[in-house]
Amino acid sequence: MKITKTNAMRTLEFNNIPYRTSCYEVDESDLSGVHGAKMLGIEPDIMFKTLVTRTDKNEFRVFLIPVDKELDLKKCAVCSGDKRVEMIAVKELLPITGYIRGGCSPIGMKKQFKTYIDETVILFDEIYISAGTRGVQIIINPQHLIDFLGAKICDLVKD
Repeated sequence: MKITKTNAMRTLEFNNIPYRTSCYEVDESDLSGVHGAKMLGIEPDIMFKTLVTRTDKNEFRVFLIPVDKELDLKKCAVCSGDKRVEMIAVKELLPITGYIRGGCSPIGMKKQFKTYIDETVILFDEIYISAGTRGVQIIINPQHLIDFLGAKICDLVKD
């Protein structure tokens, strides 16, 4: 399968950040990251999904959590120092980030928003994140990602 370069890939290359890619057949009826992890033959805890929220001050925050977990919005608010955060509507994703549902990368968005990554990220030598298109993943060293995004590490998932 030929992989077309995405904004996320070009951004990493421009900044000399090493990465690899992996791809899988997309099932439009199941855009879950768990499906993607299964298709790639990896554990879902090393594949991180990108979720975009809005704060009570109408600012956007980006959260990365393992694909098999659920975002805890109260923990997110505490971590980001906001009174409240809520998920944005799917129809808002493309205009805000430049990415579609199932293909949202934390790298190469229209604007770089404050980013937070679940604390489990530090357990791995490599993690998978969306490359900015459905069915294509970037495999990257988590510390490189944290440093590049200026991300904060927090407990972000529901217990």
